[in-house]
Order: sequence, then C-alpha cells, then structure tokens
Amino acid sequence: MHIITSKAAAFIAAALIAFSAVPAAAGQSVISGSFKGESDHITTGGVQIVKTADGGAVVILDSDFSLDGAPDPRVGFGSDGVYVEASDLGELQNISGLQVYVVPPSINVDDFNEVYIWCKKFAVSLGVASLN
Repeated sequence: MHIITSKAAAFIAAALIAFSAVPAAAGQSVISGSFKGESDHITTGGVQIVKTADGGAVVILDSDFSLDGAPDPRVGFGSDGVYVEASDLGELQNISGLQVYVVPPSINVDDFNEVYIWCKKFAVSLGVASLN
C-alpha cells in the first residue's frame, strides 16, 4: 500500500483530472463509473480509474463522492458483484469529496469491473461502482 499526504493527493488529483480530459495525448486511458449504495448505506458520486502509458494506475473518487458513514470503510476492486479482499487500496480518506488512491503494481486494474467501498469490520459492501 502506498500512502500519500492529503496535499500530495490533491495535487495528483488535480493533475490527473486535467490530463484525463485528453487521455490519448497524455498516454492515459480513463475508465469511469458511478457509485450506488449497498447494505442500507447511501454511497453516491463518480469514480475514475486513470491508467498511464507506463502501466501505473490511480483511483480517483470524484468531488461529488459521498458515503453516509460506516466503521472501517476501505477502497478496493471486485468483479461481477464479488469484492476481492486482495485488491484493498487502503482506508477511505474522507466520507466525501475528491480523493486519490495509488494502485500498487501488484494489482492489475484490468482484472476488475467494479470499484467498492467496503466495510472491513463487517465484511459488507457499502457501495459499488460498475466500470465502463
């Protein structure tokens, strides 16, 4: 897991969002989705996966992201309705607003079609975004 400061995250997010508007020119591709709440939680907002030409990737929770709250929320990936615990990107930084999570090289984002907000304490999905 890579840990970055909130100041660095804000800088990275601003830079990536600026470049994501022209992915071909920047050598990037962008996959996006929108969260829907699960397990009686309200989770809303957009998410983007930005893949760079060098094989790196980041997950960006958009400025409209919001979670109604839960213990031990995490960010990770899954496929076809199943969360993959090994894809955990770390603890949710805030229950709302713009956030950036660096995807470690050990995780291939192409293996997944969903981004999860996951409650580790109770092993339930708080929200899921299907990627397109």
